[in-house]
Amino acid sequence: MLKDHFRSYGNVVGSVIAKDRMTGNPRGFAFVSFSDASALDKVLGRMVEVKKAVPRSQQNQYLHEQNRGQNSYFRTNGTKSYDMNIRTKKIFVGGLSANLTEDDFKFYFEKYGRITDVVVMHDNVTHRPCGFGFITFETKDSVEDVMQKNFHELCGKLVEVKRAVP
Repeated sequence: MLKDHFRSYGNVVGSVIAKDRMTGNPRGFAFVSFSDASALDKVLGRMVEVKKAVPRSQQNQYLHEQNRGQNSYFRTNGTKSYDMNIRTKKIFVGGLSANLTEDDFKFYFEKYGRITDVVVMHDNVTHRPCGFGFITFETKDSVEDVMQKNFHELCGKLVEVKRAVP
């Protein structure tokens, strides 16, 4: 069924449903491979959430490493009620177009308030964009204004905005 669903976006050459090694039960996510990278653009144009896959056995180590580095705000909590109580100056923006520049990124969010930092994340090895970034505002009120909508249209593409949770 997974392959059939994603065939509408392009030629699927493989798919794997992640399963728990001990129980064999599905873990709730999967990987799909296409023969042509253009299919990925079609899929990513949809409202999907993309996260780095980290095995449960390594999650604590991963979070510890992330909290030591520049990306200490990468972790976002999917529980909306928890996020709503956090007052922060930094947002996570996911689903960015590969050709988005930092200037375009900053220009869109400047209407919500003065920005002190802009980061579009890139792969350390390939230097290709990772599809997400961060905006830090001067005030927490700017983040509250941005969060009036979960999705924003940026350069013709819907992107998802979340509070960056330390």
